[in-house]
Amino acid sequence: MSSSALSGYAFYTSGSPRQDGESKWKYFIRKLFTTKSLSSLEEDQEASKLKRSLNWLDFIMLGIGNVIGSGIFVLTGQAAATKSGPAIVISFIISGIASSFAALSYSELSTMIPVAGSAYTYSYATMGELMGWIIGWDLILEYLVAAAAVAVGWSAYFVHFFNDTFGIELSSSWTNAPFTFDETTGSFSTVPGAYFNLPAFLIILLLTVILIIGVKESATVNTVIVGIKIFVIVIFVIAAGTKINPENYKPFVPPNEGTFSAFGVTGIFAGASEVFFAYIGFDAVSTTAQEAKNPQRDLPIGIIGSLGICTILYIAVCVVLTGIVPYRQLNSAAPIAVAVQSINMKWLEIIVNLGAIAGLTSVMLVSLMGQPRIFYSMAQDGLFLPKTASKVHPKFKTPYVTTAITGVICAVASAVLPIDVLANLTSVGTLLAFFLVNISVMILRLTAPDAPRKFKVPGGPFIVPILGAALSLLLLATATVSSIERLFVWMAIGLVIYFSYGRTHSKANNMKRLEEKEGIKEIVELEKSVKKEGEIDEVEVTEIP
Repeated sequence: MSSSALSGYAFYTSGSPRQDGESKWKYFIRKLFTTKSLSSLEEDQEASKLKRSLNWLDFIMLGIGNVIGSGIFVLTGQAAATKSGPAIVISFIISGIASSFAALSYSELSTMIPVAGSAYTYSYATMGELMGWIIGWDLILEYLVAAAAVAVGWSAYFVHFFNDTFGIELSSSWTNAPFTFDETTGSFSTVPGAYFNLPAFLIILLLTVILIIGVKESATVNTVIVGIKIFVIVIFVIAAGTKINPENYKPFVPPNEGTFSAFGVTGIFAGASEVFFAYIGFDAVSTTAQEAKNPQRDLPIGIIGSLGICTILYIAVCVVLTGIVPYRQLNSAAPIAVAVQSINMKWLEIIVNLGAIAGLTSVMLVSLMGQPRIFYSMAQDGLFLPKTASKVHPKFKTPYVTTAITGVICAVASAVLPIDVLANLTSVGTLLAFFLVNISVMILRLTAPDAPRKFKVPGGPFIVPILGAALSLLLLATATVSSIERLFVWMAIGLVIYFSYGRTHSKANNMKRLEEKEGIKEIVELEKSVKKEGEIDEVEVTEIP
């Protein structure tokens, strides 16, 4: 790209005031594509009040903590029972490949732009404010419903644990969502006798409090939990692996039953779209970039390392799970518990339930850690919520306002909505985010070719990002129609908020007006201070150039 072309690009994506001869329509469009410069992102990083306390091991553990959980302990069985059969292994491999492309792109961008915000910040810096807003709004949905979905699975294993260990059967009225969704009719209905999923609600509130107290404390809790669940998964694979019945793998790819997602080759891809939810997690590592001790080194290690470890464990669990019980029996919110019950290993049941509770807890913890930091970044940029929402706690150095807001909303969602609705909605949101991250890598290679990159996507700027973007779109196309519809509704709400609030409060697009407002505020405060001291009666307010 020539220097003149770059100069034109810089003007087109700048937040400068309306120019002489520039039409209102062209000015309006230009403001939508205002990009946040790399230099301003560096200034945000240096000025951040967030505590830098995380190292590469913390990031690997955060990634594993958020990736391993719902995929193994919840969605594996449901996707196998309704979409892929024993070929759920292939579904996980397809999703893993798509995720690996995205992981490489995330790694490159996180070393260039090591600030909170993840894909929101990357899109803002490459494709402009409107696309940044869209992906930020998408990420808000992703992390919100991801944590809520996992809370529902956590509640199911919590009930199993009390029943298997102590013989206590908790009331279904207070451990199930009051609503269910019929994918065939596309409608919600009430569940007789179910009022509120209390365990899911309470665990979200507890984790919210932990996150407010401190990110390093949260990372330490997560590391302990991750160690427990990896141990449990290895024990399950070894012990239950001795009970595999090869007949359960036949047919490995069940014949299609007349609809796109019901088995067959198309069912494998539909299963991949659903279990893609299971790979969500490594991207949350990038949301804590401003709390890294050495982000250029630690973030790529955390992102790629956690994804690689998790993929291996996923494949192992899928092979064992569908080998010890017929796949149609796995349609449960606690499929591993169901499978272990079928092989009469009581001691393993207790260990699996404990591991699932621990594993799902860490997933919720990291999801709840990621979403407030998206809120934080958007509030810092003036796009969403008043500036007070971006406050950092003076003692704990955490974004406590946004953490509290998202925690309460997530707790309510987990208490009233079914897991399939939450999981599918999370998957489509994440696929959209991954698509845009891959595109961002290519754009930045062209618009900022000389920017320092501690890590580069292998194979040049196009091969991996294009493959990653194409796979993300393919999986997005195989998602359920209702999930895509809900995503569009959510995006429509987001655009209304952007055009009614974000566009007029954006720092990048309204810097002069905001500087004038801030200057007048300082003069008024000075006037009040001087009057209070009784030195003069009036201070003349002059126009700020």
